[in-house]
Amino acid sequence: MRKSRKFLALAMASVMALSMTACGGSSSESTTAAAAADTTAAAESEAKTEGGSESSAPAADATVYKLGTTVNEQDSFQVAAEKFAELVQERTNGAYVIEIYPNGTLGGERDMLESMQMGTLDMGIITSGPFINFSEAMGVLDMPYLFANNEQAYAVLDGEIGRELLDTLEDSGLKGLAYAERGFRNLTNSAKPIEKAEDLAGLKIRIMENDVYTASFEALGVNATPMAWADALTALQQGTVQGQENPINVIYSYKLWESQKYATLDRHSYSTAIITMSADLFNGLDADTQQIFLDAAQEAAEYERAWVAEQEADQLQAMKDNGMEVIENPDMDSFKAAVQPVYDKYTEYADYVARIQEVTSSMQ
Repeated sequence: MRKSRKFLALAMASVMALSMTACGGSSSESTTAAAAADTTAAAESEAKTEGGSESSAPAADATVYKLGTTVNEQDSFQVAAEKFAELVQERTNGAYVIEIYPNGTLGGERDMLESMQMGTLDMGIITSGPFINFSEAMGVLDMPYLFANNEQAYAVLDGEIGRELLDTLEDSGLKGLAYAERGFRNLTNSAKPIEKAEDLAGLKIRIMENDVYTASFEALGVNATPMAWADALTALQQGTVQGQENPINVIYSYKLWESQKYATLDRHSYSTAIITMSADLFNGLDADTQQIFLDAAQEAAEYERAWVAEQEADQLQAMKDNGMEVIENPDMDSFKAAVQPVYDKYTEYADYVARIQEVTSSMQ
């Protein structure tokens, strides 16, 4: 619909301009021609960004950064990206402009992280899963059932531990600015309702490309199948995998009820969405501008979290209205018991896990 409106606006402006050229150049016609030119320019401005969007047209001397995501424009990542772009442009007085490229236009999540390492991509909003490939310490955030609720997650991520983990990315040429939210991840599948861990045995489930996730789902008896999200959508539609795991907002945004009959709200992992930048690019900024980017990212992250919370109840209802059978209170003890071997396996996270539990236990 937006494309149709853009095309119509351009077409109308062109017709106006051609009509006035044919009629000659009286004073009033010149005024009308100027108005037509303004209409054309406005329409072209609206239509110009097929792959990317920005908060407003950049000044001629502005520095433009590209920010990629793998999600669509209805997703919470887009909300975070737009708020971040708005704040940066406003607080730098237009000196820096961020163009947003959704829908995997700039590659998959791991691809984008590698591009940021090489300096061929400026920024991205990336789910937590791929970061273990760039900093082993980041894997602790993927440990199953680490947080009981959002408040515990925020206390850890916005505090000393969260910043310490982001700083470990710098050795890989990445700068983590702030933790936005993907949310608590839940299971969906096309085969049967899942009420306890034993029900998962043998199901082929798409998971993120992440060793901790693989270990967690193998402990649950799943045929864990790591793959990029773009490939997962096709696999779900074709039935080559039976299920997947994602937060409610993703299930809703991608209408997964079209291929998935059952959802289980097991909240097995709290998934972040890290606003990430090329470290070389960040380090090339002066200290004041660096702080603007850090502050804008944190504010955008908190803004997006609030948006996710506001949307979730309606999104869950939409899942049900579209025919999904939702198990809201599965046997959590069975899931937690099944994944205990993951904690025994990843002893390198023991110190971080202990520090995280110290924070979260004080909130119970």
